[in-house]
Amino acid sequence: MFTSRKPGPDDAWEGIVEGKSRGMLDGANIYHFAKVRLADGRRVKVRVDRGLWKSLAAGDRIVKEPGSNPARS
Repeated sequence: MFTSRKPGPDDAWEGIVEGKSRGMLDGANIYHFAKVRLADGRRVKVRVDRGLWKSLAAGDRIVKEPGSNPARS
């Protein structure tokens, strides 16, 4: 089994995109991920939707507010 990296509905954070990747973790669906360096210095890998993933590039700022999906800012 794999760990879901999908942000929770009440999560809140902001950071800078360091990279992105995708993979077929379950063999049937493609999942899109962004590697993000958060404002407090931690690095996380989060699952994002395809549209956001396609628009992201290294160095972009990304924000996750409670009740919404991650978005570029």
